[in-house]
Amino acid sequence: MPVHVGTSGWQYRDWSGILYPPDLPQRLWLEAYAEHFRTVESNNAFYRLPSPEIFARWRERTPPGFVMAVKASRYLTHIKRLRDPKEPVHRLMEHAASLGERLGPILLQLPPTLQADAGALDACLACFPAGTRIAVEPRHASWWTAAVRGVLSERGAALCWADRGSRPVTPLWRTADWGYVRFHEGRADPAPRYGRTALRSWAERIADAWPADADVFAYFNNDPGGAAVVNAHSFERLTAGGDP
Repeated sequence: MPVHVGTSGWQYRDWSGILYPPDLPQRLWLEAYAEHFRTVESNNAFYRLPSPEIFARWRERTPPGFVMAVKASRYLTHIKRLRDPKEPVHRLMEHAASLGERLGPILLQLPPTLQADAGALDACLACFPAGTRIAVEPRHASWWTAAVRGVLSERGAALCWADRGSRPVTPLWRTADWGYVRFHEGRADPAPRYGRTALRSWAERIADAWPADADVFAYFNNDPGGAAVVNAHSFERLTAGGDP
């Protein structure tokens, strides 16, 4: 199964000496990252949408076959709260298009206070160009309804399977022929790492849910102390059939 494993972001200063040589300048970190992982989730766009030129430079700095998922702007998800999505979606995709073949899924992480609105979600998803892979990570319990599941399935959008505390915090719905998983915080020592048992459980869930030829993207967001780096390496070995 082609499980694409990486981390959420790559520009963390405490990764110097863990993933990056201590003397490596930050401007070369993306190239070094791409030597270890074949995908990354860029969260830069959530805070401030990079220009098309920056996306193009990221494309040039990464090797063929590298995939960059993009977390959608908080303007769309947290400020507009999915309302009037046409312009912010168009702007996001216009900029991200400069990644070319490196462009992977778009992540819509919804605010924890945003309650379910299946109609607004459907209208937002409809604004994306055909063929765009969209993952949606709701964080309010009101979203776990048949109506929301139906919208995701009809639009071919993946419900993001999220983990916090080494357990799923979302339903394990398969709403698309591809998958998206995010690991926020494990319970192993040192915190916030994930232990072997938790990682094995997730590898089994993924293998049970998708056929061998499905694309599944898995990103570790437990960045403090390089925990995401350690866990992503282990999970990549696990999903490839090796020893973590």
